[in-house]
Amino acid sequence: MLRLVLQCALSVLTLCGIAFCFVSIWSARRFRESAGRQSPTGFAPAVSILKPVKGVDADSYEAFRSHCLQDYTGEYQIIFGVNDAADQAIPVVQKLIAEFPAREIRLVICSEVFGANRKVSNLTYLLREAKYDYVIVNDGDIHVGPEYLTSVMSGFAPQAVGMVTCLYRGRPSATLGSRLETLGISTDFAAGVLTARYMERGLRFGLGSTLAMSRSALEKIGGFEAVVDYLADDYELGKRIAQAGFKVELASVVVDTSVSPYSFRAFWEHQIRWARTMRASRPGGYAGLALTYAIPWAILLLLAAPTAWWSWTLLVLALVARIASAISTAWLTLHDSFLLRDFWLLPLRDVLALGTWMWSYAGNSIMWRGEQFRLKNGRLLPLSNAHAGSHVEGSSRTSVEPQRR
Repeated sequence: MLRLVLQCALSVLTLCGIAFCFVSIWSARRFRESAGRQSPTGFAPAVSILKPVKGVDADSYEAFRSHCLQDYTGEYQIIFGVNDAADQAIPVVQKLIAEFPAREIRLVICSEVFGANRKVSNLTYLLREAKYDYVIVNDGDIHVGPEYLTSVMSGFAPQAVGMVTCLYRGRPSATLGSRLETLGISTDFAAGVLTARYMERGLRFGLGSTLAMSRSALEKIGGFEAVVDYLADDYELGKRIAQAGFKVELASVVVDTSVSPYSFRAFWEHQIRWARTMRASRPGGYAGLALTYAIPWAILLLLAAPTAWWSWTLLVLALVARIASAISTAWLTLHDSFLLRDFWLLPLRDVLALGTWMWSYAGNSIMWRGEQFRLKNGRLLPLSNAHAGSHVEGSSRTSVEPQRR
């Protein structure tokens, strides 16, 4: 009897996962259709790009440089912020300033600490230096095309829009952890974002790849200070702007992010940190992720009923649905050129995702730069005597990943 109940439960979960795949396909199609109808509105207000950074990697200069090569008719400035006057990013920014003397680029040492999340603390400082009524925040490893600013800022033509955000795809390093992370971004994370956008009839959160905001919306929610103790600051900013009565729009442009050369352990620790962060920030939606893991549930069903024809049938259906969903989101929507190379890793990625989801409920602590924190309603509570601010960057790259997921 117990075995039959288990088989029935796994069958239902597998069918739910298959259904989610089809919903994600439809959601991605709806986004592509809406993106295809979008055209530049001609709205090109002056904008300040705020980039809190810490350290650099081999791709940092090209990422920074891409922001200076914009086909944008409006004015814009770029303000980089670092915590330490000896930061390795400083000579890289100085090189950028030398290459683009006509571009308004500034470097600011953010000496004040306003809360646990040093990225947001830096943004609070940088906002004082911004001179325009619109600001864009994105991570230090984001690569953008020349149409980026035009696409993003066009979204503010309707006065009701308070935030514009962007999907992103990864540029993996050679390690298995990096490739699994990139695959998850394109086939799992992006699919979830587009499904939430479709099911909720609009976005209710932001993505750290791009957080473009009007000052009026930002001021209405209390500025960056309101989220300075939150790890998922991008999510919180978008949620609060939506709750304040503004629209959060998803731009048609897709940006790139360089993914760190994770070891498998580092990959797992990052997944756990992201999972517990989202569980704390969006508990209902996060619990619902249990209904999205078609392949892992189908594999467990096959183990529970190895000789049943229907368990094999559901496994085949799950594989077909998952592959179709991945193609729809990663290939057709994000144009992820690494998808075909790493497609064979998709079942492993999904099994690990289910394991991460389960393990995320085993506690509320996370590791961030070698220090432990406890999450409470999305807030960071340090579990050590060290100042929490020295550990919560997420804005750029040294040995840690950006804080988008």
